[in-house]
Amino acid sequence: MPDIHIQRPHRLGLPEARKIAGLWAQKAQAKFDMECAYEEGAAQDTLRFQRPGIEGTLQVHADRFELQAELGFLFSAFKDRIAEEIDSQFDKLLGRPSPSAA
Repeated sequence: MPDIHIQRPHRLGLPEARKIAGLWAQKAQAKFDMECAYEEGAAQDTLRFQRPGIEGTLQVHADRFELQAELGFLFSAFKDRIAEEIDSQFDKLLGRPSPSAA
């Protein structure tokens, strides 16, 4: 079972969702030193990401993003903070105000 599971609905369609996923991957690589690999599919894409202590996938659908991540022992203590950061990144990428900004 994943340590973090985030599902975010959107109305972008798959081509635009791919662009958002690409931006998310760029940020993950630059800010968190993640290694990312993107696989396009007919109905959905899969972005695999990893670094020591964290690995997971971002499923890119025409109507939602679904992120699942497994955390190693050291990162598991920061599970809530990591999930909040991911939520905040999606808020920014999708042009939504962050709930913590309210």
